[in-house]
Order: sequence, then C-alpha cells, then structure tokens
Amino acid sequence: MEKTRLGRTGLMVTRTAFGVLPLQRVPLPEAVPILRRAYEAGINFYDTARGYTDSEEKIGAALADVRDHIVIATKSGAKNRQKLLADLETSLRHLRTDHVDILQLHNPAQLPDPDDPESTYAGLLEARAKGMVRFLGFTNHRRSAAEQAIASGLYDTIQFPLCMISPPEDLALVDACRQADLGLIAMKALSGGLITNARAAFAFLRQFENLVPIWGIQRPAELEEFLALDAAPPALDAAMRAVIEADRRALQGDFCRGCGYCLPCPAEIPIPMAARMSLLLRRLPAARFLDDEWAASMGRIDNCIDCGHCKAHCPYGLDTPELLRRNLADYRTFRPTIPTGGSK
Repeated sequence: MEKTRLGRTGLMVTRTAFGVLPLQRVPLPEAVPILRRAYEAGINFYDTARGYTDSEEKIGAALADVRDHIVIATKSGAKNRQKLLADLETSLRHLRTDHVDILQLHNPAQLPDPDDPESTYAGLLEARAKGMVRFLGFTNHRRSAAEQAIASGLYDTIQFPLCMISPPEDLALVDACRQADLGLIAMKALSGGLITNARAAFAFLRQFENLVPIWGIQRPAELEEFLALDAAPPALDAAMRAVIEADRRALQGDFCRGCGYCLPCPAEIPIPMAARMSLLLRRLPAARFLDDEWAASMGRIDNCIDCGHCKAHCPYGLDTPELLRRNLADYRTFRPTIPTGGSK
C-alpha cells in the first residue's frame, strides 16, 4: 500500500488508515479478525482513544505480536498532567505495548499552557521523556483551536474533521500543516456517516498527499471497500467533482456530525442520531428508522428539559435543542404517531 510521511514525525504511514472508534460496537471475537485482516492487507496506522471504551484492548488482542510493524495513535481527554499519565498507563496496558507512537490531546476546549507544570502539555513532555510516547498530537473540532495548535509549534500532528464537503476555511489547514511540516490526520472523512459515496470521499481526500484519513471501520465489508479503493484509487475527474458538489448542496448549512460530545442526555435522547434524523431518512434506507424502537427514541425529544448540556458541548456551536425539535417535526411527517410509552 502507498505510504506517506506524517510530517516531521518521519513516520511512514499508509495513506489509508484505520479509525478504530466504531469497533467499540463490535464484540472482541469479531473485531480481532477485522483488525488482523487490515494489517495483513498492508494498513499500518491505527487511531484510537482512551475514551473509545474497549477499542484499545481490541488492538492489543489483534496486533500485539506485530507491534513493531504498526503505528498506533491514541488520545487522552484528561484535564491535567496526572490524569493524562494515568490514562496513558491504562492505554499501554490495554494495547499491550510499552509505548504509543502518537499521544494526542483529545478535543480540549483550549490549548493547555505549556509553562504550567501540571498541564496536559507537561504530561505529554513527561511521557515522551520517559519513552512512553514518541510524538505529541492535538485533536479538535474547532478550526480556531487547530490553527492555534499549528501556530504554537508545540505539536507534531494535528487531527481535524476534513472531508469532501469541508469549507475552504477548513481545507486551508492542509496547506498550513504542509508549511509547518506537521502530520495532518483527517477524522470524520464520511461526516459521521452522512456521506454515503465512499468513492467520492476517497477520491477527494486522496488529492492531498500530506493528509491521512482515518476511515472509521466496523464491518468486514467496509474494510474491503476501502482496501479496494486504495488498490485502485478513483480519479477526481469532472464527473466525480459533480457528485461531490451535489453532496455539498445537500449537506450545506448546520447539521450534526454525530461526534457524541453532547452526551449523556438526561432525557435519554440519542442526540447524535436524532439530531440528524432528517438527513438519515433521506440518505439511507428509511425503513430502519421508522420502526417502533426508533419512533420511541425520537419521542423522547418531547421530554427535553433544555438543560443546555448538549448545546454547551457541541464543538460545532449548534443549537442542538432546536435542531432536535426540527428533526422531530420532520420525523412526524414520515411517521405521524409514536408508540404509547415512546416518550418517557
């Protein structure tokens, strides 16, 4: 598989990388063969996080014996040095390794103070000094934070949501990272599942040599699709650009990317799905979302207590309660009635 240099880390990683987050929804006996197949097919870069439940354990179970042949990036959402180091020790134990190649700060609200000896950045430096980490990374959903991280010169890699419908302002990060010689990792390459044309998504991101997408993979068929795309990358020609432009028009404006930072919800609303239900009904087979179980889940929107948690935690600045109400109103045009007891 074709590899690229991940910025100043010097790591040579496959241009098709594996985002392990979705595998937390797969039992370990099923996840291990998927990861092993990815490795045997040539994928050498795996991205996970301490917050992705048992994803690290699955990597350890599947790939510990080939640790020297792969690149592992994980993340910590810690708020201070001590917690970051504790997270890292847990990650290393679950990954069955003595180091990770990249430890990333997981979507912090602001950049940590590099001069604060108890900051998460101080924790990164300590971990690197101890040989527990090779390179330091920063992830965020806010462009301003990503720009600050690039300008700081403190990090080796940046992870940011980039895809074929990203605005020019976001795509400018590609050149900014190239100029700063930072490794650029693209999350949300399928925009949380709303981009359904994997060929178009792949072709668009493949044009940027210094960008490495981490494709979220949960099923063997999904892995095989990306392996096939990597073996014969589709051309970004006029026809493909027309497909991309059509998706940009369909997904313009505010929409939920399904990142899940809004959770937990005290009303038990499945916000990452409910807040984009209108798009899901029109872009995926609708029947699966119209059964009694989903109708009951959507009905919980009526019980929103406007606590403000989801809105305050949305990295995209969405008015989540209003978005939920709009999606519920639209859902009722597909299914006017909700089962008794659907709203809790």
